[in-house]
Amino acid sequence: MAVKIRLTRMGAKKNPFYRIVVADSRRPRDGRTLQELGYYDPTANPAVLKVDTEAAKRWIANGAQPTDTARSLLKRAGAFEKEEKKSEPDESRDE
Repeated sequence: MAVKIRLTRMGAKKNPFYRIVVADSRRPRDGRTLQELGYYDPTANPAVLKVDTEAAKRWIANGAQPTDTARSLLKRAGAFEKEEKKSEPDESRDE
């Protein structure tokens, strides 16, 4: 089962409100979900973002792939850190 962290649209017409959810990638956008991680309200000023960071980190560690939009929201919430590249020191600098 390919698991994705993505947004589910809620709210009225022209008044979007999104839930950040974990779902099977084969399910429809607003279909059944495995877990709700938080919500995002872009219409509020400033935009409201609430995420359960511990649950998000757990799902990512277990292999869930966030969509591009979900990834940017998780980064903003502090739940998704880019994997740091471990670069080896360049030995030609010693000269």
